[in-house]
Amino acid sequence: MISRIFSRAGWIALVVVLLVFGGFPIYWMASTALSANSELYSTGQVPWPQPGNLPQLLRDMADVPVLSWMANTLVVAVGTTVLSLLLGALAGYALSRFRFHGKGLIGFLLFMTQVVPEALIVVPLYAIFITLGLLNSLWGLVLANAAFSLPVATFIVKGAIDVIPYEIEEAAAVDNCPRMSVLTMILLPIIAPSLAAAAVMSFFSGWNEYLFAATFLMDKELWPASVGLASFIGQYETPMTAVMGTALLFSVPAIIFFLLIQRKIVAGISSGAVKG
Repeated sequence: MISRIFSRAGWIALVVVLLVFGGFPIYWMASTALSANSELYSTGQVPWPQPGNLPQLLRDMADVPVLSWMANTLVVAVGTTVLSLLLGALAGYALSRFRFHGKGLIGFLLFMTQVVPEALIVVPLYAIFITLGLLNSLWGLVLANAAFSLPVATFIVKGAIDVIPYEIEEAAAVDNCPRMSVLTMILLPIIAPSLAAAAVMSFFSGWNEYLFAATFLMDKELWPASVGLASFIGQYETPMTAVMGTALLFSVPAIIFFLLIQRKIVAGISSGAVKG
């Protein structure tokens, strides 16, 4: 009985320690955002937030279109996720279930896209975007990000479908179920945890986008939050309170999304582990 109590107390202590270490960056961003710039550059930052500085923080952040930047970031992240999952599900299913000439080469080329640095293709991609009229467009940014996250989503889906017995599809074919319905109504629900993992990867790829956005977007109103944060850095002065306040707004939605989707991943894995 005593050993069980100590064991439970040990696990609780471990969880508390992990929460403290995991939540400290968020706390420190809030503390820095609610400090005064004069304190940060003179006496130093105090270790606790000062709510009295909130009006000044709001005035500093009101000078820039923070909400517009957040909306643009959300458009890019959601668009990248939806496009990557849609095309990745189709490509992963084709690579897993179909036999055709060049299948191995296609898989190899998809894999090789992950070893090409983004900076290496910025110039040719810039020229392509000018030709297609996608420059200075959020949808062009979605396409550029999806091009990098799509191969990973494809391999995640392919690996998940590979372990599903083909007899399930044969049984559906006996009932005259179309192949597309087999994918959307049978296979995709089974591999939902893998789709959630691919969604997390694609979402954060779009959410953290900086290089393509800084290169392809000229209008300040179209900037995502990552480029907007970089614009705070000046030659002679950087308003750290505004930077940290915007960074906090930029981080919280991504953390909430990860926590929500993580529950789906764990629930899917747990439910599949107890099936006979």
